[in-house]
Amino acid sequence: MASDTIAAKTTETGAISGLDALEIAGREKEPSRARKLWFQTWPKLTAIALAILIWQAVVWSGWKDPWALPGPEAVFPDLWEYVQTEAFWSGLGTTARRAGVGFATAVAAGLVLGLAVASNKILRAALGSMITALQTMPSIAWFPLAILLFQLSEQAIFFVVVLGAAPSVANGVLHGVDYVPPLLRRAGTNIGARGFNLYRYVIAPAALPAIVAGLKQGWAFAWRSLMAGELLVVIATKTSIGAQLQYARELSETERLISIMITILVLGLLADAAFGAADRAIRRRWGLLDRNN
Repeated sequence: MASDTIAAKTTETGAISGLDALEIAGREKEPSRARKLWFQTWPKLTAIALAILIWQAVVWSGWKDPWALPGPEAVFPDLWEYVQTEAFWSGLGTTARRAGVGFATAVAAGLVLGLAVASNKILRAALGSMITALQTMPSIAWFPLAILLFQLSEQAIFFVVVLGAAPSVANGVLHGVDYVPPLLRRAGTNIGARGFNLYRYVIAPAALPAIVAGLKQGWAFAWRSLMAGELLVVIATKTSIGAQLQYARELSETERLISIMITILVLGLLADAAFGAADRAIRRRWGLLDRNN
């Protein structure tokens, strides 16, 4: 009997040791942080290099005169000079503030609207298709009305940014709630979740991936609306990235114009990277993504 107990303990110890060895081996196979960062970065760097190469090839082809389409060797020095100017940082601050306030307001409005429509059949029938119609409406089409209502002011830009982004956020909430499995709803109800608590603890976490996708799309609409607004509604007392782009066009400063366009593109890439990191974190937490990714 004692020998059986000893054998069982020996077998158990061996099994635990084997699991420890497998865990250690798995950890050894995990790529380092620098290696993972390189795997995530090199495709983007390759795409940028390819874009610059195509740009230079078009310039070399002589399709347009250098004053109309300067090459990278003329634009990048100007870009470096531009980011060191006070106008750049002042314009960036104004644009970032408008984007942050407008997008935050659109998120709040979109979440409330999406949850209200998703939880009420009458509102769903009345407003469901209207939200999609508002989402597909070009932001530029709102500006004549915005200028009539608010003149050439901050409020006109804010109005269009919110209208451009809120429907996308609301649609993300709607799609997320629609695709929550009924079994999960019943399980939440069985453990006592009702009303607001059901949405807070069951439906909202389950719909989170679709909500994040709606936020990402809403940001894209907000950014596009903001850039259009800053081009159309130039406020003389406040410089911005969009206003500087308009001034560069009027003064035919092509190098500065392309420099500002590159700045806008980089800001968009940074925002996309932030949303991508949030999406990966959610998928990793749900077990939909390997922890090494």
